[in-house]
Amino acid sequence: MNRRTFFQSLAGVAAGAAAVPLLTRAAMPKMKITRVRMYAPPNPNPLFNQSDMVVTVETDAGITGIGEGGSPDTVSQSAGRLIGRDPQYIEKLWQDMQRAFFYPPGREKTHGIGALDLALWDIKGKALKLPVHQILGGMARNHVECYNTAGSIPGVQPGMSIKERAQLTIAAGYRAFRFGAADAPANGLFNTHIQLNVLRDQCAQAREGVGPNGDWCVDFHQRFDLSEAVRGCDLIREFNPMFVEDPVREEAFKEDIPILRRTARVPIAAGEEWGNRWDFNKLIEAHDIDYVRATLPNTGGITEMMKIAAICETHFVGIVPHFTGPIATAALVNSLGTFPGPLLMEYNFQGKTFAHLPVCLDFKDGKLFANERPGLGVEFDPKPCKLLGEVTQPVTARAQTYFRPDGSITNW
Repeated sequence: MNRRTFFQSLAGVAAGAAAVPLLTRAAMPKMKITRVRMYAPPNPNPLFNQSDMVVTVETDAGITGIGEGGSPDTVSQSAGRLIGRDPQYIEKLWQDMQRAFFYPPGREKTHGIGALDLALWDIKGKALKLPVHQILGGMARNHVECYNTAGSIPGVQPGMSIKERAQLTIAAGYRAFRFGAADAPANGLFNTHIQLNVLRDQCAQAREGVGPNGDWCVDFHQRFDLSEAVRGCDLIREFNPMFVEDPVREEAFKEDIPILRRTARVPIAAGEEWGNRWDFNKLIEAHDIDYVRATLPNTGGITEMMKIAAICETHFVGIVPHFTGPIATAALVNSLGTFPGPLLMEYNFQGKTFAHLPVCLDFKDGKLFANERPGLGVEFDPKPCKLLGEVTQPVTARAQTYFRPDGSITNW
């Protein structure tokens, strides 16, 4: 290759690279949000912060985004802030929903904002004909490793020992076996002091079941006060858990987990009931937790989740997102699949199908896989669902937003 051919080749590469963002912009049509609808799926989850309510965001370009979470009351006001707006400006829309009203959103409303945010990312992916993980930089892993909570693992039967369940879970391809600390029937007696002794025996079984090099984790479910959590972590240390989840009450996380960190010699995961980056920030910065349990849509959506992931990456903290619904699980694969740090996902759906989601998750042998379908890669069929409500008019009552001179949103 001579000099002229070489430089012509370089010029061609540079021109092609410069054309990519222009093509991307050209592929994102101008559009406006026209309607937000909310649907109850078949057999809906009644818990607010594990809601699997389906949220659709419709546009005048014929592109509809699919999200999940919230309730009509916690979604409607924020949905009204989207009507008439261009969905491609996701960060600005998120800031508006977060800041527009007198009170900052609590966890239930943040959950609703998260459902809308998932739908906005789904619209962007569909408009660009790209999966969301490609828009966010591409997958950082070949697949997403999982542990099972409520899915149907082949061979597992009621009444089996923890050792047997652990063996079958690992044989099914899951990265880790997980169980609850000294689980007992709900609404009955739970003597924490005695149950800690039960816990030790269960953890010994878990280690035996997964083998010397296998992984297992235990969820304390916030059942123990600080002194009991300290004792519990000490009792099971010899069995080398992958992590202990939610060891103390969530209300006391910021006070008690730093104390526990100074005494416990096991990895700690926490935060499945929390929301945004301000909840996690101090514990991550101080390395008081080893894994963040942030999930979608509880954080406020993909927009906020990626900021939490950036804080985690900065401090070498892993992410173990809590389960929610199947659409949110698809969104977790698309978003956290791009996170380069340690990642393990809780999975609930092995052996389950969804009448309203004919296309949703790509799961095999204990692992979740990304796909190349546009947006979140989910297809929604509303026919099996019940329409709960819709928003078609902008919500402006008591909305109070200030802007900096450059047009970005600031505090009012």
